[in-house]
Amino acid sequence: MGITLGLMIGGLIVLVAGAELLVRGASRLAAALGIAPLVIGLTIVAFGTSTPELAVSMQSALAGQPDLAIGNVVGSNILNVLLILGLSALITPLFVAQQLVRIDVPLMIGASVLVWVLARNGAVTQLEGVALFGLMLAYLGFLLWQSRREHNSAVESEYEQEYASHEPKGARRNLLNILFIVVGLAMLILGSRFFVQGASGLARLFGMSELVIGLTIVALGTSLPEVAASVMAAIKGERDIAVGNVVGSNIFNLLSVLALTAIVAPRGVPVSPGALNLDMPFMVAVAVACLPIFVTGNIIARWEGAVFLGYYVAYTLFLLLDAANHPVVTHYSDFMLLFVVPLTLVTLFVSLSREVRRRRTTVAISRFDS
Repeated sequence: MGITLGLMIGGLIVLVAGAELLVRGASRLAAALGIAPLVIGLTIVAFGTSTPELAVSMQSALAGQPDLAIGNVVGSNILNVLLILGLSALITPLFVAQQLVRIDVPLMIGASVLVWVLARNGAVTQLEGVALFGLMLAYLGFLLWQSRREHNSAVESEYEQEYASHEPKGARRNLLNILFIVVGLAMLILGSRFFVQGASGLARLFGMSELVIGLTIVALGTSLPEVAASVMAAIKGERDIAVGNVVGSNIFNLLSVLALTAIVAPRGVPVSPGALNLDMPFMVAVAVACLPIFVTGNIIARWEGAVFLGYYVAYTLFLLLDAANHPVVTHYSDFMLLFVVPLTLVTLFVSLSREVRRRRTTVAISRFDS
């Protein structure tokens, strides 16, 4: 038990530290080479924050543990919305930018549905992984094109301050940044190996499936950077960053982490019936649930954050009860399906209807005034 937990905790620490070194070295090297800070933030840093998920999923797939790989991606996406947004909204109501409503959230929903459809044959193949990663490159290209087109001075100033290199430049500094990148990558590989070994040992120790471990402990561990970033952004009042971090991370997990894992794995990434019939549909439902909540007033209220958080607790409890073959699990799932889910859908529908009426009234008043 002690060795297993030690492997997981030690591996997680090495993973997070490796990701930090990789992002720091790559962003400073790119700045030294004259790449715009905004481009660095949208590409290198965006990829860097997803490296723990990528390293763990790849290591799991190559080690013949696909359930951990799938559970990591699907569980991280569920956790990002329900736990991270729930906690952040409880701290302070979150502002939702128009671009998220018009582009990024529909893309997250589309990517979630697409991955679920592709996995219906029992695996995400290498060819499908190539297609998914192609969509990721297209999305990155769109972000870069849009950033140059909009010229948002506040965003540019933020990236300039965060990622521009104000340190002395030169060959020695570039070598140091390259060393950061190499050491960061090595730590990611080593940390992911320890973490996966620990997670597999924990599954065997408690008699739980690797899928459940991947959906819960592994997903939480690899998402800790996103948890910290979004919660701190909410505390500091940077409410748009808290939301954008979650949506962007979910898109990267599906179109980058899962895609690259499928490409690298010899036979793609097999998907178990349990993930297909429960966890992936739940991931899609969580993604779809974001749209009406994000649209209503462009604010995620505290009560909506509480609903998200409550669903995450309920979902995790169901996974644990089901893994333990507890007799109450059937009644629990019936209660969720027949009472809680319909009540939530009705609440969302009422909120969306009110928002539509409010916007129509606003348009009618503006036309009358003109």
